[in-house]
Amino acid sequence: MMHGIEEAEMTDAGIPAVRALIFDFDGTLADTMPTHYRAWHNTVTRYGLVFTEQRFYIRGGWSTRRIAEMLISEAGSTLSPARLVEEKEAEFQRLTTHVQPIEPVVDIARKTRGLLPMAVATSGLRKIVQPILESLKLSDWFDTLVTADDVVNAKPAPDIFLEAARRLNVPPEQCRVYEDTDAGIEAAQRAGMPYVDVRQLLRLGTPT
Repeated sequence: MMHGIEEAEMTDAGIPAVRALIFDFDGTLADTMPTHYRAWHNTVTRYGLVFTEQRFYIRGGWSTRRIAEMLISEAGSTLSPARLVEEKEAEFQRLTTHVQPIEPVVDIARKTRGLLPMAVATSGLRKIVQPILESLKLSDWFDTLVTADDVVNAKPAPDIFLEAARRLNVPPEQCRVYEDTDAGIEAAQRAGMPYVDVRQLLRLGTPT
């Protein structure tokens, strides 16, 4: 895999050159997923709901609201989804001090910074994502941040990625997405964007 300006110049016959990069956040730029699960577990246990770690990772890329609605519906509970979301996110914020960057992906953004426009597009909430970007000293690397607050439909709908492309003023087919979940990859495909599954990248190690 190539980095930086080389990505913009590399193109096969008939395939548009990449002119912008769009990064998912949780599990792509930041190693937040274990912390998200711990927050979910601590929250749902208060109400007798069950959400196993395996189910959590299968639903990677889902919005917090969608997961809350699923758990409440399955349990036949009268709990408000909005309340469960609020409590889970508050618990997550309490636990975020130890979140670390995912260096192989951050390194791609580092090498591309200033050469191509870049965005973060995430199913997370702005009030959660923005402070972590700032604590990791990444917030000024990106031209825009698109979150679940900014669109009607979360991943696997393409809305978040299409909004990021609109803000970057780059056609969707010329935006490369970096994602770590099946839902996110489906969203990229539906947006007509080439993508990199960072799960493969992380298994192979940092590319050179």
